[in-house]
Amino acid sequence: MDVLLYVYIAFSFIVFVFLLALDTRSAFRKTAFNKVRHGYMPNVLVIIPCRGVDLTLEKDLKSIKLQKYRKFKAIAVVDGHEDKSIPAIKGAGLDYMVSGGPRGKSSGKVAAILAAVRRFNNYNVYVIADSDIEVDESWLANLMAPMRDGRVGISTMFPYFNPLGGFWSKVKMAWGFVGESLLEEESSRFGWGGALAFRRSLVDKWFINLATRTEYGISDDICLTMAAKRKRFRIAYTKNSQPKVNSDDNFGKFIEWANRQTALTLLGYRKNLYLGVVYYSAEIVLFVSAIVLSIFISPLFLVYLLHLIRSYWKTYARSGKAYLELLLIVPMMPFMYLSNLLIANGMSSISWRGRKYNIVAHSQTGRKPVNTSGAAHPSKA
Repeated sequence: MDVLLYVYIAFSFIVFVFLLALDTRSAFRKTAFNKVRHGYMPNVLVIIPCRGVDLTLEKDLKSIKLQKYRKFKAIAVVDGHEDKSIPAIKGAGLDYMVSGGPRGKSSGKVAAILAAVRRFNNYNVYVIADSDIEVDESWLANLMAPMRDGRVGISTMFPYFNPLGGFWSKVKMAWGFVGESLLEEESSRFGWGGALAFRRSLVDKWFINLATRTEYGISDDICLTMAAKRKRFRIAYTKNSQPKVNSDDNFGKFIEWANRQTALTLLGYRKNLYLGVVYYSAEIVLFVSAIVLSIFISPLFLVYLLHLIRSYWKTYARSGKAYLELLLIVPMMPFMYLSNLLIANGMSSISWRGRKYNIVAHSQTGRKPVNTSGAAHPSKA
């Protein structure tokens, strides 16, 4: 028994050192925000895919329309004339067009983007805005500024999930901070399709094939990120004028959302499953060890909570408010993330905006992944 105890203590110490090293690296990491230099204002089409009614839909749409940007057109795109979002679109003073809904294996959102690009094909830069984001008047100018650099193919932002409801809307807020961290570092950056500018040149035959004939077509994020990397474009990230998504999630709504987002992430970035399982398991081991060893061995093991204290600080800094619920939310997040990864790994389909989509990653089927580095067309995923 003593041998097993010593092995456990040694293991927990290794985990502590591992996470401490990662924390130290993160503390000295240079956050790779792209500097905003105003003045670059090409003519832009803002595409707003709409389906159904979001929590603050008309308010969100109005915020997009009221941009301090000289040369832009905002167009909402719906599946059909009967869509429930149309009264809010008209109330916000926006024009709309009908896409006809999904084509092939694409989602309704991807179909909406492709329909808008085909119809309005005289723009060099397009912007995707989710119907549930609320932005300030300088949002578009800040999003467009990095596109001045011809090496940049995508400019993106990540939202703040603004909690308007109870406990689970605050969990969603904290959950979203992981995505924000990924975009801050260039090596893990991707295009978040809720607020994203992209060059017209990304939408070529390769992209259309990817978006309409493979399972990747359910996610505009994945398709645009793959297209940008294939053409060796950079992905710029600016936090200026961060959008907010107003949320009133309850437990069921949050769990469905979190599992769906994780499943989409694993579809495009499969290695996140293995990295996430290792990392969040390490956090759980360290948290449990801090409590158990401090009670039964020595209070000195409370030093293991330094990682948790740092997580509290980062979450507080990002949230901008000292929510009392964070005392419970922060320790539970590793358990939540790990469960999302394990559940999402076993999912074969997702429900999104009232539709069901197959979601079978190449690693689950044994088929080859899409080739994103060359000119060859992707294989069927």
